[in-house]
Amino acid sequence: DALYGSDTKLRRMLEERGQAYVLAVRGNQSIRFLTDDWGLVQTDPATTAGGLADEDWHALSAGEGAKGPRLYDWAHVALGWAAEPGFERWLLIRRSPRDPDRLAYFFAYAPEGTALPELARAAGSRWAIEECFLRAKGDLGLDHCEARSWHGWHRHMTLVMAAQAFLATLAATQARAAFGKPSEDKTSPTPQDAPEAA
Repeated sequence: DALYGSDTKLRRMLEERGQAYVLAVRGNQSIRFLTDDWGLVQTDPATTAGGLADEDWHALSAGEGAKGPRLYDWAHVALGWAAEPGFERWLLIRRSPRDPDRLAYFFAYAPEGTALPELARAAGSRWAIEECFLRAKGDLGLDHCEARSWHGWHRHMTLVMAAQAFLATLAATQARAAFGKPSEDKTSPTPQDAPEAA
């Protein structure tokens, strides 16, 4: 959701904690950065993407989807904003290979030397996060809060997300235990016991 990427306070709070992030932003989000000749440029992600050359784009997977790897064209532009030591900022741009006019934009804050494929994977993890939220809404009522105060809403969200984390851990533990366990079902016929076809 571009709402979070546009929130300067949220980004600053994550940076103060040393937390890397990739947050979506709108195409008209105002960005300022220093150029090599110490000039200040004010622009937006859509304009920046329009100025990229063909060799700036790289076909990369954003992770596995329901039908295999989700392939997009990706580019990133360094932002000259001051960052904590050991970190750097990027404008990350995703383009659909089937519809080059369909673009998505992200602010990335990552350790120095983080490669474009790693940033693309981080941006692609949003799909898995969306699935988690949909599951929490459907199974645990994440969206059924009628609280009229921030405290009530915060308590409801916290309890639902804690329950979601507990259930996910329980499911992963059971799957891990069942994976290495031999089948105890001896009722399936072996090939020699199977009746012959008529």
